[in-house]
Amino acid sequence: MGYDGVELAGTYGLTFGEVKETLANVGLVPISAHVPYAQLVEDLENTVYNYSNLGCQYIVVPYLVEEDRPEAGNFDKVVDNIRKIAEHCKTKDVTLLYHNHDFEFVRMEDGRYALDYLYDSISADLLKTEIDTCWVKVAGEDPVEYLKKYAGRSPIVHIKDFVGGKNEIKFAFKAVGYGVQDVPAIVEASIEVGAEWVVVEQDMHYENTPLEDARISIDYLSKLL
Repeated sequence: MGYDGVELAGTYGLTFGEVKETLANVGLVPISAHVPYAQLVEDLENTVYNYSNLGCQYIVVPYLVEEDRPEAGNFDKVVDNIRKIAEHCKTKDVTLLYHNHDFEFVRMEDGRYALDYLYDSISADLLKTEIDTCWVKVAGEDPVEYLKKYAGRSPIVHIKDFVGGKNEIKFAFKAVGYGVQDVPAIVEASIEVGAEWVVVEQDMHYENTPLEDARISIDYLSKLL
C-alpha cells in the first residue's frame, strides 16, 4: 500500500510475539504504541518491556480521561506521573511522547495552555511531543505554527484531516487531503522541525472501510513526497 511503519494501539487480541511476527511478515516498522495512561501508571515495567521488545522506539500517552484532565484539579499529579513514566522509559532506551487532543488547550492560572504547561514542566530529553494536527486546529490554533514551536521535540506528527468545527453536527474525520487541513504545509513543517515519522490517523470512517481510507490517504501523501 505504501506505508513504511505503523503506530500500535493495543495488540488486537494477539500476543506480543504474534504482533512482532505479523509486522515482520508484512514489512512494517513498529514505530510506537499508544498505551493508556492508567496502564502505564499501574504496570509500567512490564508495559515498557513488552513494547520495547516488540521494537517500538516510542511509547505514547494517548489520552486522558476526564478525571485526569487539566480542569479536574489534579493535573500537577498527572504531570508528575508522566515525568516518572518518562524517566523509566529513558532507562530502557524508549522515548515517551504525549499525544494531544483539544482539551489540553485550556488556560492554566498563569495563562499558559495546559499542553504547554506539561511540556514546560518536563524536560525535552524526557518527554517529546506527538502533535495531533487535527485537534490543534479544532482548538483554534495553527498546526504549522504549533509544530514550529516544538521544533526538535516532535519525532512523530499525526496528520489527521476533518471537516466542520468542534461543536458542529457536520464534524467528520476525512482521509488525508480531503478535509480542511493544509496538508502540504503540515508535511513541510513536519520535515522542517525534524520529524522522523508522520502518522496518518483517522478516528472514524464513514463511506469507506479503514483500509480504503488508508489507501486514499497514502495515495494523496505520496504525491507530496
